Amino acid sequence: MILLVNGPNLNLLGEREPDVYGRTTLAEIERMVRDACAGWNVEVKPFQSNSEGALIDFIHEHRKSARGIIINPGALTHTSIALFDCLKAVTAPAVEVHISNLHAREEWRRTSVVAGACRGQITGLGVRGYILAAEWVCAEIGARPRP
Repeated sequence: MILLVNGPNLNLLGEREPDVYGRTTLAEIERMVRDACAGWNVEVKPFQSNSEGALIDFIHEHRKSARGIIINPGALTHTSIALFDCLKAVTAPAVEVHISNLHAREEWRRTSVVAGACRGQITGLGVRGYILAAEWVCAEIGARPRP
């Protein structure tokens, strides 16, 4: 099982700043990730919260069964040492995903506190970044694509 974790304000995807984040909703992203992982026979467990503690509790709850994590921490990317510590405490490989290119935006968005706890970061490739992360995690955990 792969955890698909989305942080603050990502529940508003599709309507929040569509010029930056596009018009794809979070439900559509969850479906795209599920479809990508289905080709590898891997289940996806999605979760979104506007609360840092709820995100950490979700990861803790599934830390023994999760084989991988795809995470878009939203604004917690830049501030959450607690989320960094949480990801470091879990053995499943994590990939950080951002729809917009953090490095082409405001200076304060260019630093990710969470990145050091992740195996990689995909930023600026739109919602396709989630699919690329799903494919990488599935391959990394040794899943076999369906024939």
